[in-house]
Amino acid sequence: MKKKSGILKGIMYVIVLLLLVGSFFPTLLKNLKFGLDLKGGFEVLYEVESIDGDLTSDMVTNTYKTMLKRIDVLGVSEPSITVEGDNRIRVQLAGVTNEEEARDLLSRAASLTFRDTKDNLLMTSSVLGGASVGTDQKGRPAVSLSVKNKREFFNATKKVSTMDDNRIVIWLDFEEGVNSFSSEESNCGSLSNSKCLSVATVSQGFSSDVIIQGNFEKEEVTSLVELINSGSLPTKLVEISSKNVEASFGQSSLDKTFFASIIGIIGIILVMVLLYRFSGLISSIGILVYTFTVFLVFWVIGGVLTLPGIAAAIIGVGMAIDANVITYSRIKDELKNGTKLQMAYKLGNKNALSSILDSNITTLIVAIILFIFGESSIKGFATMLIISIVVTLLITVLLTRYVLSLFVKTKMFDDKLNLFIGYKTKKEKFQKFNFMKTKKYFISFSCIIIIIGAIALGMKGLNLGIDFKGGTSINVKSENTLKIKDLKSDIKELNYKMDSISKEADGSYSIVLEDNLTKDQINETKNYFSDKYQASTDIGVVSNVVKRELIKNAILSLLIASLGIIIYISFRFKFSYACGAIISLLHDVFIVIALFSVLRLQVSTIFIAAILSIIGYSINDTIVIFDRIKENIKLLYNNRIKKKEELENAVNVSLKQTFARSIITTITTLIPVIALIIFGSHEIINFNIALLIGLVAGSYSSIFIASQIWLLIESKNIGKKQKKNTSKEIEELTVKGINS
Repeated sequence: MKKKSGILKGIMYVIVLLLLVGSFFPTLLKNLKFGLDLKGGFEVLYEVESIDGDLTSDMVTNTYKTMLKRIDVLGVSEPSITVEGDNRIRVQLAGVTNEEEARDLLSRAASLTFRDTKDNLLMTSSVLGGASVGTDQKGRPAVSLSVKNKREFFNATKKVSTMDDNRIVIWLDFEEGVNSFSSEESNCGSLSNSKCLSVATVSQGFSSDVIIQGNFEKEEVTSLVELINSGSLPTKLVEISSKNVEASFGQSSLDKTFFASIIGIIGIILVMVLLYRFSGLISSIGILVYTFTVFLVFWVIGGVLTLPGIAAAIIGVGMAIDANVITYSRIKDELKNGTKLQMAYKLGNKNALSSILDSNITTLIVAIILFIFGESSIKGFATMLIISIVVTLLITVLLTRYVLSLFVKTKMFDDKLNLFIGYKTKKEKFQKFNFMKTKKYFISFSCIIIIIGAIALGMKGLNLGIDFKGGTSINVKSENTLKIKDLKSDIKELNYKMDSISKEADGSYSIVLEDNLTKDQINETKNYFSDKYQASTDIGVVSNVVKRELIKNAILSLLIASLGIIIYISFRFKFSYACGAIISLLHDVFIVIALFSVLRLQVSTIFIAAILSIIGYSINDTIVIFDRIKENIKLLYNNRIKKKEELENAVNVSLKQTFARSIITTITTLIPVIALIIFGSHEIINFNIALLIGLVAGSYSSIFIASQIWLLIESKNIGKKQKKNTSKEIEELTVKGINS
């Protein structure tokens, strides 16, 4: 009876989880905010400059608030405007249809004017010294205006006081023939949807500072003060980069990426079920719940989903699978020792926990650094990666473990170990392999690859995209036949200096110009290709200012990520482990960079995210192996290594134990990456190629490089007094109903 009850309970949980995901996932995906690369739209990065004197943070803030109000006027459903650094404002308008109008409206200097109720101009913001939050005679919130030109202000207010309708109207960005007080009177003072900021009755001429009073809430006064000040700001906006994505490009990218993601996840599920049978099925359900939860959290925090964000989610799926593979490998190890299933399940989960936490925390360090130093889509990528790591721990360590434990407790799988977890008693072939005897061959192979890569880099360098060298990128796509020679003639006719031109996998053409096109030139170029070829164009501009900042942030990110990894591994293990890990990471990064040079693949902004992702994922693999080495030194030699042979044996045994897990993890992670390369959007194909190379290099270096470097360093410490390890072992996480 108890057995049936446990089985029914487990089945019930599985059904509930599947119904939950199946019912709400489609609705969730429809309600997600999509970025420019998935929806089409317009992005521009401005540098705020002071016209007169030094730029202050208040000037930048008020400029930001003015632009925010202008975006509301455009009627864009999901606008994004952010202040970056001390003096930059990035505006992203997904789904915008009139780029020219948006550009003109955003870059225009804020204009504050005072008019009568018939829209006649009385005075401009030049009469003011500024606005501040104050109170009226009854202590209620009011707007205090500092008057700079008292004579002009007196004449204007005196004139209004003698009119039949003696009201003065304050406008922000008033447009002749477009705005009028008669049509906007009912909305005047509604700061979110009207350019009419305020209307006040004037009973006499004023030659001193004045107060605008009324039935204001404090928040209303604060907003009004900010808008008045923004209209009199001595600042200008200088466009330093921009990007335009046609809606057709965006929809195509979205369709291809989702299709590739579905193919990748199906591939992972098939492999997991094939390898781990029933446990693989439960973990696959866990992966579906994981994917749903990641996107749910991303939606709750108001994240904007981009192509890099989807790539980060796919990487997260690989990490979630890795956590399952580590756990199942540990359970199989216990079964090989003759342990009964229930105890093997408990011990396997316990022994896997430290590896899962260490590997995810090191990747989390990289993700946080990406979030701090990245901008725009890179920050979105980092956000999704951070969410993925946290959800991985919750789903794998808690949910999947709990559901599987319900079936283990029924004892229905006690004599069906192959059905439960794919366990077979036969020995794996690689158990006879001696990693120590072959280490020199693998190290020599790596040295040869590094030398070839160094020569290629020295001779060819890297194929840098406009993100790193500045200029303009134009992607042209048309149903009509396009030829490179014709496009070259077109660029010459437009009087631009071309850097390169190439045909993309989707049939479009990518043109890189040395020129930084202005907004007028961008519109001219779009119209030219549209009129001549009925083509849609995706145009991006990057100035030297952005290029310098990007290179600086890229180098800083890599250095800080490496430092963070060294500190964490030294704390959790020893400094010698950190040395082995960092050298293997440099090995992986260099191989990716070298192959990009040999294959002439373009290096762009997202390439930095790919490199840091490789670092995070590669260290994930290395940590698992180091964790096993540390454990075996304790189990086999009680942490007292007396001979080099003992050290080599500990490493050899550890590599044999983790080899299958490393290969399985790499394969399952490569499945979605390969799917994205084959079926996904061409915009991130180089990102996925970098991941593909990096994952293979990372798995290789974790097994054949990192452990050998550590062995070389530790061999010199044999016989020396060992320092007591002050780091605490991570004990089994006990959750009521899971381990009890």
